[in-house]
Amino acid sequence: QLQAFGGGLVQAGGSLRLSCAASGLTLSNYAMAWFRQAPGKEREFVSTIARSGISTYYANAVKGRFTISRDNARNTVYLQMNSLKPEDTAVYYCARAASTTLVLPTTQRLYHYWGQGTQVTVSS
Repeated sequence: QLQAFGGGLVQAGGSLRLSCAASGLTLSNYAMAWFRQAPGKEREFVSTIARSGISTYYANAVKGRFTISRDNARNTVYLQMNSLKPEDTAVYYCARAASTTLVLPTTQRLYHYWGQGTQVTVSS
């Protein structure tokens, strides 16, 4: 299973680092991603990273502020969030791609394993 943690309450302009750790599940051969769901809104794509960690892709809303990374030896994926804005407030989920052949999937249906989510609240 996947477990996301590191969320919390931060002021606008602040930073947080989310972690996604796996137990009983191998991450190294799969693309990984972060999604988020704000209150009253649908879950949306945030960022994805290829299994090698070399290639990444970001939603326009977070590009230049968030950085996704991974440590395959630790079976962990990270999301460094800088210059946070109130509109970044959401529950953040990590997910593992459904297949090893997927490189940088951005669609939720292409992810089969999901963490429980961690709340990020950005105050203005």
